Amino acid sequence: MRPQVWAHRGASAEAPENSLAAFAKAIEIGVDGIELDVQRTADGILVVTHDETTDRVTGQSGSIAQLTLAQLRQFNFAAPWPDQPATVLPTLDEVLDLCRATSLRINIELKNSEVPYRGMEKHVLDRVLAFGLQDQVIYSSFNPFSLWRLRWIAPEAPRGYLYSEVRPRPWLAAALTGATALHPSLANLDVPGLVEGAHRRGLAVHVWTVDEPGQWEHCHQLAVDAIITNRPREALAFFTPSQLRSRPQPGQLFSSGR
Repeated sequence: MRPQVWAHRGASAEAPENSLAAFAKAIEIGVDGIELDVQRTADGILVVTHDETTDRVTGQSGSIAQLTLAQLRQFNFAAPWPDQPATVLPTLDEVLDLCRATSLRINIELKNSEVPYRGMEKHVLDRVLAFGLQDQVIYSSFNPFSLWRLRWIAPEAPRGYLYSEVRPRPWLAAALTGATALHPSLANLDVPGLVEGAHRRGLAVHVWTVDEPGQWEHCHQLAVDAIITNRPREALAFFTPSQLRSRPQPGQLFSSGR
């Protein structure tokens, strides 16, 4: 069984990252899931963007947490993509509404490590519930305190322990934070027995950011549950049944009930 393909910040190789266009493109491509990042504006609106500042994606200086939605929507959030139309900052509600008629797995990363958005966990949970998408969402964060708060508020909600540094036994940290899945960076696949160890403990493994055919093959051989990629169209083509039949298969794949 192939890993699920989740579009990183939407189909971000084909449209501006974390834009409604990128998420619509991912849905059109037929991905299994999407990954998105949530911040909060000065007037308390949850918005979908990766950075705490506007500099990289708009070319204009500004802080998400210190500007209102109306102010932020004066910026073009597609500035690094000159061939793309001008793009406004989407709200979380707009993205959830786009996904409402789909069966997509939705990985919401709470960007509350650098800016401590007070109450963000409940705010995000409430918006997901309002759109009836609670059965499709998994929450992730680099902030262990945020995972603890999510566990306290909604113990039934799936939670991903998100980490980049190479760790030999990440399931220990996952247990401490109440995570139900590991979200390791690609480099962590070099840790011997990572996927098998996670699966033995009932943890799914969702790896980021996986953009090359050799990496897709490696994830498939290790029975990773999901890859998070900027290139979902190519990844899905790589994992077509005819392509899979033409490559060596592992003797035993982990079954995650997908």
